[in-house]
Amino acid sequence: MVRRVLGSEQAPGVALLVATVAALVWANCADHSYGSWWRIEFGWPRAGLRMDARHWADDALMTIFFFVIGLELKYELARGSLARPRRALVPVFAAIGGAVVPAVTFLAITWGTDAASGWGIPMATDPAFAVGVLALVARHAPAGVRAMLLALATVDDALAVLVIAFGYARGVAWGWLAGAAAGCLLVVLLRRIGVTAVWAYLPVGVLVWFATLHSGVHATLAGVALALLTPAGPVAGRRVLAELLRVAGPASAFVAVPIFALANAGVVVDPSALSRAARAPVTWAVLVALLGGKLLGVTGAIAIAVGGRFGQLPAGVRPAHVLGLGCIAGLGFTVALLVTNLAYTDVAMIQDAKIAIFTASLVATVAAAATFTVTGRRTGR
Repeated sequence: MVRRVLGSEQAPGVALLVATVAALVWANCADHSYGSWWRIEFGWPRAGLRMDARHWADDALMTIFFFVIGLELKYELARGSLARPRRALVPVFAAIGGAVVPAVTFLAITWGTDAASGWGIPMATDPAFAVGVLALVARHAPAGVRAMLLALATVDDALAVLVIAFGYARGVAWGWLAGAAAGCLLVVLLRRIGVTAVWAYLPVGVLVWFATLHSGVHATLAGVALALLTPAGPVAGRRVLAELLRVAGPASAFVAVPIFALANAGVVVDPSALSRAARAPVTWAVLVALLGGKLLGVTGAIAIAVGGRFGQLPAGVRPAHVLGLGCIAGLGFTVALLVTNLAYTDVAMIQDAKIAIFTASLVATVAAAATFTVTGRRTGR
């Protein structure tokens, strides 16, 4: 029973939602313990590894999340919806459009203000929420809709980690970055000499993460890099990629991402905070970029790909389904929260951006539900 529930498509989204609600309730408690708890520092000072609890969530746990994103990208490229070029081009176009148009929209609204540095906030799509919402509101949609969403979200998040790693880098320490690259080369060497035990790669992976953390480039890049070095085919009769996804997938969905949400989704919600957010440029920039920019970017890019005959839609997928995908893509959430922390230092601006992210996620869910409901009635699916 428990295994069946945890294995459902809705489960990761539910876990993320529970953590988010818990963070909001905790942050609005009268004892104000939320902020002080996440500022507690711990680690290994002698190794130069001491951070507060929130940074452990951002820099360590999110590395696991992006490691899984990298594994999923590798799988999609090898055997999934990105394996066939004509099918792959449509979600790739959608991901690029869904990243570029929201970023440009955000910059257009905030140009010349301190909020402009948050241009990366609306670029990504949250796979846990997006797939969970799709499973709830579009149960009878063609299988191609889910495949497109998974591919879109995976490519979207891969683009986002590049933006996070280089767009928000704080003074690159080339020696440390070279050390991380050397660790990746060691992984390749271990593969070449036939080392198949996953545990043998763990210390190397930790060292790559440690070097990346100290390089000034965001540590999550290490997760994607290590994932892309994972062999896609069988090694000594073992499907390493599938094995890692079976272990790391649940660890990300039910441990890393919920703890990250608990650490970052806590926002004080009272009349004064809502009033301030309603007047803040960053609030409207996030809302318009995640809702309008994502919708326009995803649907427009798909129209160009299909209309220009660069690619084709999966069987049974209609324009109305594409419209629903454009709505769901507005669920930025996890990566949007991470970029918010990287882009801003002003507490009020961070709070305003997070309120906008929550609002956009809610509106995107309602819009997707309405779109797929109408589509289902018209098509019988």
